[in-house]
Amino acid sequence: MLETVLAIIFSALTAIVILFQGCLAAGVPWGQASMGGRYPGKYPPKMRIVAVVNMLILGFFAALVLAEAGIMFLQLHPISGFGIWIVVAFFIISTVMNSITPSKIERIWAPVALAQLITSIIIAVS
Repeated sequence: MLETVLAIIFSALTAIVILFQGCLAAGVPWGQASMGGRYPGKYPPKMRIVAVVNMLILGFFAALVLAEAGIMFLQLHPISGFGIWIVVAFFIISTVMNSITPSKIERIWAPVALAQLITSIIIAVS
């Protein structure tokens, strides 16, 4: 039961980040809140592609977490035991980077990344 709730929380938070990345890819001028604020305003074309790739990676991470929790994407279960640790490592880095970013507005993502980290660790060790 706990794993289910945590996987849903992880997935909901990830969906929010995916929506944000989608907005960046679509040209919404929120670049200050991403990549250390290096691209204020609209992302340039190359970074829009990066945002789409981020969306795909995050979606895969959510699928791995849901598979490891036994909720959905059970065909991924053979790799989710290993994959969940990649998710954990990614969100360790994400939490650190979002905490130390020079962009003050980007720091709003640090608690989100921390929540994703905590939920993924608990699912990984369960």
